[in-house]
Amino acid sequence: MEQTLLLYNTLSRKKEAFKPIHPGHVGMYVCGPTVYGDAHLGHARPAITFDILFRYLQHLGYKVRYVRNITDVGHLEHDADEGEDKIAKKARLEQLEPMEIAQYYTRRFNSAMEKLNVLPPSIEPHATGHIIEQQQLVQEILDNGYAYVSNGSVYFDIEKYNKDYKYGILSGRTLENIKDASRDTLAGVGEKKNQADFALWKKAQPEHIMRWPSPWSDGFPGWHCECTAMGRKYLGEEFDIHGGGMDLVFPHHECEIAQAQASMGHPAVRYWMHNNMITINGQKMGKSYNNFITLDQFFKGEHELLTKPFSPMTIRFFILSAHYRGTVDFSSEALESAEKGFARLMQGLKDLKRIQPAKGSSPEVDKFVSELEQKLYDAMNDDLQTPVVISLLFEACHNVNLLVDRKAKISQAHLDQLSKTMHTFTEDILGLTAAAQGSGDATREQSFGKVVDMVLEMRAKARAEKDWATCDQIRDALNEAGFIIKDTPDGAVWEL
Repeated sequence: MEQTLLLYNTLSRKKEAFKPIHPGHVGMYVCGPTVYGDAHLGHARPAITFDILFRYLQHLGYKVRYVRNITDVGHLEHDADEGEDKIAKKARLEQLEPMEIAQYYTRRFNSAMEKLNVLPPSIEPHATGHIIEQQQLVQEILDNGYAYVSNGSVYFDIEKYNKDYKYGILSGRTLENIKDASRDTLAGVGEKKNQADFALWKKAQPEHIMRWPSPWSDGFPGWHCECTAMGRKYLGEEFDIHGGGMDLVFPHHECEIAQAQASMGHPAVRYWMHNNMITINGQKMGKSYNNFITLDQFFKGEHELLTKPFSPMTIRFFILSAHYRGTVDFSSEALESAEKGFARLMQGLKDLKRIQPAKGSSPEVDKFVSELEQKLYDAMNDDLQTPVVISLLFEACHNVNLLVDRKAKISQAHLDQLSKTMHTFTEDILGLTAAAQGSGDATREQSFGKVVDMVLEMRAKARAEKDWATCDQIRDALNEAGFIIKDTPDGAVWEL
């Protein structure tokens, strides 16, 4: 069935029907991590958000080229285009080469994403591998008169650009309030015409390790250049979707829009999408606030704010339980609730195999199964409403319980339909699967499964012989070992 997907476009500030530039094909660029430390929960949210979009677009039949970059140069400590490169600073502190730092944390980031069942992007370009493309972009902007050279650095001329176009269209800021803000936050950079101008190329100081030759100086590209240059290289002069966290709307994405317009004479991106923040006690989680918890700490339970370790799938479920444009406030209690919700969903999928089909379905089951798939599509098509999808899947689990307990009936055809729908939306679209938990639970279940089933057969034999003492002894021993045993009309079932 044909689906109409609505996506919220930050640029127009409204939901719009998604229509790709090239029918059947989607170009999507998402800002990836600056690799100078371990990924934390704040990094997981955009990765999971745009993984859902990637999965769903592919499910709808689109061929998607998904580009997610690695920032390994140019991201300075301060928005004033001053301070050390974040990776170079980490390298200096640890007495390593900057590329050792970048390589180490890139591997750890990708390992964490794999545990979270985030699909790898089609292309993962590094900023340092595209210096030539960034220099070409800077030269084009200079040639078009929207940049100037000062002491070997190149700066974007916001005032000149604003006369021909409009700077601030994404964030809703005006040039005047940007200039007012920069007087306080970006003061002290005397080589700029205007303190709000941003760097396209920075001349490297003698102590700066990461540097490349250019027509202007030995230096390095400004942070904003890489995404504009790499997006154009791999997705073309115009592409469909650019995504990232809401904290990137200004200045990063605002600068990207200006760079594309100033270099090509037209916008590059049709749909700008942004996920909201993860907060702790109402404050954004981030390295700059020193209030972050790394994903590795979540998986191991090694942080004072955590009551226990949490599996990657619990983290994924927790993030998907809120709409991507809403804030999510972290607490260990909220994660414990997510853990229970995820377990309930996995149990529902598992219990599908225990349902005994009948010749016909109960009217209420018949109605629910017939409407479920379209309701799930409606939720996804309404700007990726994953909380609604989860709510509908919980409703499906409730119906599965009724069917297992034989309080309702379902035909084989409807059972097949229910199973296919639940598995498709849980595993393929939401990316939630017991096999990808990463905490070892799924592996243990597979390893213990045959043994536990054999022990339960012994217990069933003892019950048949009315040997209640042995029966109870086996159940109690399994409970002590961490297995929950439930007696049903179809025999005993277990779970960890």
